[in-house]
Amino acid sequence: MRRHVAVVVHPGFQLLDAAGPTTVFEIAERCRPDSYELVLLSPGGGDVESSSGLKLLTRPLRDGPFDTVIVSGGEIIRSIEAMDEIVAWLRRVPARRTTSVCTGAYLLARAGLLDGRRATTHWASSHDFHRRYPKVRLDAERIFIRDGDIWTSAGISAGIDLALALVEDDLGAEVARRTAQQIVMHQRRPGGQSQFSAFVELGGRTGRFAALIEWVRANLAEPLTVECLADHAAMSPRNFARAFTSETGVTPAKAVERMRLETARTAIETSHLPLERIAEAAGFGDPGRMRRAFLRTLGQPPQAFRAAAEHRELHSGRPSSGSAGLRAVPVHKRTKANERT
Repeated sequence: MRRHVAVVVHPGFQLLDAAGPTTVFEIAERCRPDSYELVLLSPGGGDVESSSGLKLLTRPLRDGPFDTVIVSGGEIIRSIEAMDEIVAWLRRVPARRTTSVCTGAYLLARAGLLDGRRATTHWASSHDFHRRYPKVRLDAERIFIRDGDIWTSAGISAGIDLALALVEDDLGAEVARRTAQQIVMHQRRPGGQSQFSAFVELGGRTGRFAALIEWVRANLAEPLTVECLADHAAMSPRNFARAFTSETGVTPAKAVERMRLETARTAIETSHLPLERIAEAAGFGDPGRMRRAFLRTLGQPPQAFRAAAEHRELHSGRPSSGSAGLRAVPVHKRTKANERT
């Protein structure tokens, strides 16, 4: 069955928001002929200029039905008229599923399609989005979210992950894997993966805590309590916790846990170190605590990430590295310091 996919752009759209998913469906079509038929649409049709100045040739918005509608993000306020036309079109066009990339979620929300649903968008737009659309259950930490027949994704490259997930939903994991290989991606990132590092790595919206974040990453095996972090930042614990949360959008404890998760996941996927050693070095203290953090945040246990990495290694023929850059921490070094944030 050939699925009709409409990619919708507008003046000021982000080029990769459209080109990334389009490429995924193009490659999937090669892997499984007669699977997809793509059309690029915009209000009025014709040449549409992207935020980079490059233009794409489009057809005018038309009534479907479509199997899938993908709305790109970008400078969505460059043309209010175009934005309103897309919103009106979204409200009436029949589609099996409707999706957005990055700030394209604004158009879905304005059309009322996200009311009461879980959704995501680019982390930098999360506060503004939540203020404008309080009925949406925004989770700006996820790279993509599916809520029934509505799929939303985070910024730019996450649109590729979204498209691969759509292909897997349609044609199965094997076609999605082959598609990812063709576009030189190791695998589709799971939707539960966090956007967290993008803004916390920078130290928050103003970069105020950049040096602190760098220090935390270098000392993950230490007891990183709020008091410890506040002392390093030369602030009182209460003032530090309030300022850090305002700057980064997450509490200090959550930030530390996410950095530990990222470090542990990298070690799990790129080395053959025992999980117990990884848990110690990343600051979790023991594999059980690390496993609970993985399930809570990433939706899968550490063993699942290792199994997926071993599968990729087997098919690529490239062995994993030995230590993945983890600092050596003796496995027997277990004290109360391990019971920390």
